[in-house]
Amino acid sequence: MYMYEDSILGLLERLRNGETVICAEGYLLVFERRGYLTAGAFVPEVVLEHPELVRQQYEEFVHAGSDVVLAFTFYAHREKMALIGRENDLERLNKDALRMAREVADQTGTLMAGNISKVQSYESELPKSGDQEKVKEMFKEQILWAVEAGADYIAAETFHTFSEALLAVEACKECAPGKPCVVTLAIQRSIIDGKPATADGVEVCEALNRLADAGADVVGLNCARGPATMLPILEDAAKKCKAPLAAVPVVYRTSEKTPTFMTITDPMTDKPAFPIDLDCVQCSRTDIHNFGKRVQELGIKYVGLCCGNSAHLTRSLAESLGRKPPASRYSPDLSKHWLLGKGNKPPQAILDSMSGTN
Repeated sequence: MYMYEDSILGLLERLRNGETVICAEGYLLVFERRGYLTAGAFVPEVVLEHPELVRQQYEEFVHAGSDVVLAFTFYAHREKMALIGRENDLERLNKDALRMAREVADQTGTLMAGNISKVQSYESELPKSGDQEKVKEMFKEQILWAVEAGADYIAAETFHTFSEALLAVEACKECAPGKPCVVTLAIQRSIIDGKPATADGVEVCEALNRLADAGADVVGLNCARGPATMLPILEDAAKKCKAPLAAVPVVYRTSEKTPTFMTITDPMTDKPAFPIDLDCVQCSRTDIHNFGKRVQELGIKYVGLCCGNSAHLTRSLAESLGRKPPASRYSPDLSKHWLLGKGNKPPQAILDSMSGTN
C-alpha cells in the first residue's frame, strides 16, 4: 500500500469548506493531437510507450491550475486493451499511470484520483444478456489498483446509461470503502417527458439523485456536451440535486442544433467534425472563462474540462475563479504588444495594409 501525507485536505473536506476543486481531464485527445495515441481505439498506450510524456502532462495540468492529478486510466479497462491486442499489459498500464499520478500529486500538494470509464459492450450487449457482472468486474480490478496506489478518490465517468453508472457506484463502494466517489454522466440527445435523459431512459436529475442515494459523493455531467449545451442541464440540476455537483464539459462549441461533440459539424463544409476535425469548433479561452463564472454562480464546486482540454484552457478556468496558478505568470499582457499595446502607434502604412485601404 502506498503511504501518503494525511495533512492535505481531501476532496469532501474541500467541498464542505466551500472550496472549488478543479480536475483537469481530456488526456485521450491531448495525446491523440500530439501523435502518441490512435483515434478510433483511443487506448492510452502512451502510458507504456512514453511514460515521461504522461508525467509531464500531469505536471502541466497542475501548473495550469488543476487541484487533482487524474490518473490516465480512462479506456484502460480489459475490453479496450483486448481491442488492440494488449490485454496482457492491462495491469502494468494501470499501475504505471497510477504510480506517476501519485508521485506528481505528492510533489505538488494536489489530490490524486483513480479513473474508470464506460465499457462499450455494456451499451450494446450486456444489458440484454443480463451479464452485467462482467462489466462490474472490469471496474473493480481498476478500482482495486487505484486503492493500492493511494488514490484519494475515484472518478467514474462518461456513462451514457444510468444502469452502468450505478454499477460503477456499487463497484466503488465495494472496492474502495471510505474513498469518495465522483460519478458523471455523458448525456446525448435522449429526451423523457421533455427533459434530457440517459440513453436508458432516466431523466438526468432523477438519475443523479438515484446515484447519490446509492452512495456517490459527487454527481454530475462530463464529456459529450460543450459549455453551451451542458449549462442548461446543470442549471436545472443545481435546483434539484441533493449531492454536490460536477461540471466537466468538452471544450467544443456545441449548440441546440448539434448538442454534443459527436454531432457537431465543420462550419465550412457541414461535414461531421468528430473525432478528427474538431479543431475548427474549439472553444475559446473566453468561452471557458465565461463557463467558469456561470458554474460558480450556480454553486457548482467540482469543475474541470474534458475532451479537447489543454493547459491554456485549464488556466482560463482557474483564472475565472479568481485564482493565479503558476501558469498565470505567463498570462497574456497585451499592453506590451507592438500593435495592441496602449500608446503604441504602428506606422500608418502598416495600419492601411492591415485594413485593406492601400
